[in-house]
Amino acid sequence: MTHTIQPNNPEATPAPDATDIPATTPPAPSTTQAPAAPPAAAAVPAALKRRIPKYSDLAPLMQFKKPEFSKEARLKRASTVWELRDIAKRRTPQAPFDYTDGAAEAEITLRRARQAFLDIEFRPGILRNVSAIDLSTDILGKPSRLPVGIAPTGFTRMMQSEGEYAGSQAAEAAGIPYTLSTMGTASIEDVAAAAPNGRNWFQLYLWTDRDRSLELIERAAKAGNDTLMVTVDTAVAGARLRDVRNGMTIPPALTIKTVLDASYRPAWWFNFLTHEPLTFASLSRYTGTVADLINSMFDPTLTFEDLDWLRETWKGNLVVKGIQTVEDARRVVGHGADGVILSNHGGRQLDRAPIPFHLLPEVKEAFTKDNTDAAIMLDTGIMSGADIVAALALGADFTLIGRAYLYGLMAGGRAGVDRTLQILEKDMARTMALLGASKISELTPDHVRLLNN
Repeated sequence: MTHTIQPNNPEATPAPDATDIPATTPPAPSTTQAPAAPPAAAAVPAALKRRIPKYSDLAPLMQFKKPEFSKEARLKRASTVWELRDIAKRRTPQAPFDYTDGAAEAEITLRRARQAFLDIEFRPGILRNVSAIDLSTDILGKPSRLPVGIAPTGFTRMMQSEGEYAGSQAAEAAGIPYTLSTMGTASIEDVAAAAPNGRNWFQLYLWTDRDRSLELIERAAKAGNDTLMVTVDTAVAGARLRDVRNGMTIPPALTIKTVLDASYRPAWWFNFLTHEPLTFASLSRYTGTVADLINSMFDPTLTFEDLDWLRETWKGNLVVKGIQTVEDARRVVGHGADGVILSNHGGRQLDRAPIPFHLLPEVKEAFTKDNTDAAIMLDTGIMSGADIVAALALGADFTLIGRAYLYGLMAGGRAGVDRTLQILEKDMARTMALLGASKISELTPDHVRLLNN
């Protein structure tokens, strides 16, 4: 015997099979039985009944704000470094913007460096107490309120007239290190005066003229710089093709193209023309292209023996920037370096160079095997606080930002640099909380998985 269930009503009582029905005519319905009443309509909830809205209901929604066009409002609306970059591009002439934004040749290295931070998977821990996030750390024997410092950048007052003064003062206020470049447009002494309570570092390019290098080293020490950062990846200049196409010179030349560009960015040109002319404050006056300057001034004959000379000469912390292999990281520590900076110069020298973020775990493993306490720092490609947290988790002791802070500088001067650091700090705190880490020492490689490795 079989039963049939209607597909649209699986709970209905099964109908009897036809073989169970008596072979008789069914009785006619009773004429005295009342017809069944239709089902009662469901009551409409009060919240769903239509009504004319009251003013008291609309008032909280009608909060129209007067449009704000101030610098402060513009910067406040930016919630990422990328958005600061967009503002910077609108407010800065093409040549200085491209000098900051561009890299060498086809700019493959820069794209890969940024993509490396995207090609990861965070692996959060749950049920941890993250009610308070501590982002402070120690680097090279002193505390830093955040695990990031400002990297050395040349020609900074060309990007925006406040230049190195804005960077050093913002770093001082944030409680992080600031690094002045040999090719900076503010002198060692002026930066020290602008940020007297900041932690100032000095970046050095070793010249063929050792006496001039020694003079800079002595000035840096006298001005209170506790760390010397020697850059070793500029034997010759990289092919920065955007600069070539823009006819980039120091100082910027007034051509028909630049005058037309200025018409859309009058504030930049007003600031540029009404402040002290740009010079390399640590050097003698120079006019020409960036590549010509590097090729005429920097020494392609440098060897590890020159690092020995620096170690004997400089009594503070010595850091080597531009490390791109595990072997070289080990060698510079063997020659007296207190720390290394894994860096390919922001992709501005050798295109298709190693990516610092990918190199980081190998260097960390090598230093652990060597039982060295030399600091591992990293730059290139950092555009968010999450990038910084990922680097710390994979073994970095500290990070440095160049372009990220320059985008803020071009977007709004000192206030723009402050905004960059605020964005990064908020990113870092949020990322760590979601990972289940309340302080930097709790970050481990288990928190990050490299998807393409």
